[in-house]
Amino acid sequence: MSAELSKARAQISAIGTHLKQGKVFPAATALYEAINSILRSQLMKSEREEFARMITDAVYLLNNDKGFRSSYPLLMQYHPGQEKQLAEMLRDVLQELQHTAVSEAKDIIQEKSQRREASLERGRLLLAEQKHDEAREVLEKLAKEHPDDSDLKARIADLFIKGELYEDAFTYLNEALDLSPDQIHLYNRIGIVLRRLKKFDVAEKYFIRAVPYAKNDANLYFNLGRVYVDWGRFDKAEKAARIALRITPAFDEAKKMLNFSLKRQNKPVEP
Repeated sequence: MSAELSKARAQISAIGTHLKQGKVFPAATALYEAINSILRSQLMKSEREEFARMITDAVYLLNNDKGFRSSYPLLMQYHPGQEKQLAEMLRDVLQELQHTAVSEAKDIIQEKSQRREASLERGRLLLAEQKHDEAREVLEKLAKEHPDDSDLKARIADLFIKGELYEDAFTYLNEALDLSPDQIHLYNRIGIVLRRLKKFDVAEKYFIRAVPYAKNDANLYFNLGRVYVDWGRFDKAEKAARIALRITPAFDEAKKMLNFSLKRQNKPVEP
């Protein structure tokens, strides 16, 4: 028996295992590919009879599998010698199964999205009602369900920022940055949080981390300057404001920060 026919035999033999595992699409694919291998091959009588029996059994398994029938309710017909007709039917079956799988995947994604939005809204309402521990529990559970979603963590952080729970906000923003270190808006948010917590040295470190990703982002340097102003480091605030203005000369707020910093250093303001 050729290598191709040996593979076809193995594929048909695996169909039962696929179905037991709920893998309908791989089961139908295995039979389709095996039949095509058989059609391309020159079979001896004994091989033809063996494959006919194997195909008959495989079709029976598929026709009687609940998962397969729910996706493709029509019974497949097969008689020895009708391998080509069965292959054509299986091609249609696979198209239908693929369509069903795509539809189911969309439904699952939509359901997950709806649950996520509902949990975020629940967390928002609990925070508005000052039920902080309950809000933490709801939002922590949501984050654990989506451990690799940096955008979700940032949205949760925003809820805590609005609730003035800056330590909680920092935790989620830090996790979001670990997942997406190139997201500049996260550095700006974490800078705001750390300013509110008066952790100026930590905020400075985060902004420095952001520089490789945003060398031409005037807002980044402006927000860094605000950290320095609150920290009382007016010489550094001046430098940050000058960089922001070099990037965006018409940045009025950065200009005000520059002159404020100059005044606090007893330096002449600039026109």
